[in-house]
Amino acid sequence: MIPIEYFLALAAILFVIGGYGVMTKSNAIVVLMCIELMLNAANINFVVFAAFNQDITGQVFTIMSIAVAAAEVAVGIAILLNAYKMRKSTELDDEKLTSMRW
Repeated sequence: MIPIEYFLALAAILFVIGGYGVMTKSNAIVVLMCIELMLNAANINFVVFAAFNQDITGQVFTIMSIAVAAAEVAVGIAILLNAYKMRKSTELDDEKLTSMRW
């Protein structure tokens, strides 16, 4: 059996990579992907602790988290497509996207 520390280290590395991407990237699509990476790191922790404690609660939370993440991506991409259609840019630092007015 693989020790729990390996899974926790993997989740920590994925979370740090996602956090670094959120902090440094200016493209909105890349930022959304990094947020998904952070959510997947949390999901790994839920599943690992559920398996370690012989409980199904962590897996239930993971399924709920995946459903919320899918809804978040759908809304985020819809907003980005509308912003690109109106402003012709997906850069978060761009002056065109810093205001959310009509």
